[in-house]
Amino acid sequence: MERQKGRFDCQGLYEALDTTRQVRYLNWKQVATQSGVSASTLTRMAQGKCPDVNGLAALTFWAGLKSDDFVQPKPQKEDAEPLAMVSTYLRADKNLTPKAAEMLDELVKTAYERLRDMH
Repeated sequence: MERQKGRFDCQGLYEALDTTRQVRYLNWKQVATQSGVSASTLTRMAQGKCPDVNGLAALTFWAGLKSDDFVQPKPQKEDAEPLAMVSTYLRADKNLTPKAAEMLDELVKTAYERLRDMH
């Protein structure tokens, strides 16, 4: 039986970092300073390269992310649908009012349904 090999989703991590950067109103230089990684590491990531293990640890810690979430293929145990997870995170976001979270949730669901049906 052949073992399934995993890979790290560097692009997914970069996009999550970019979202975090935007939400915090930071530029990439500020991300480098706050996270303790070099600006060149972030530039390489923008070009599709993966950070080294220390850079990965620093960046995921800075953003409050779990590196396991970017390992592909995902573990077999996938209890919740991704869209349900997004809804849960939005509703738990202390930066949003309940009404704002509900509006964002509806926006994400609508976009998801339209894009899912495109393929």
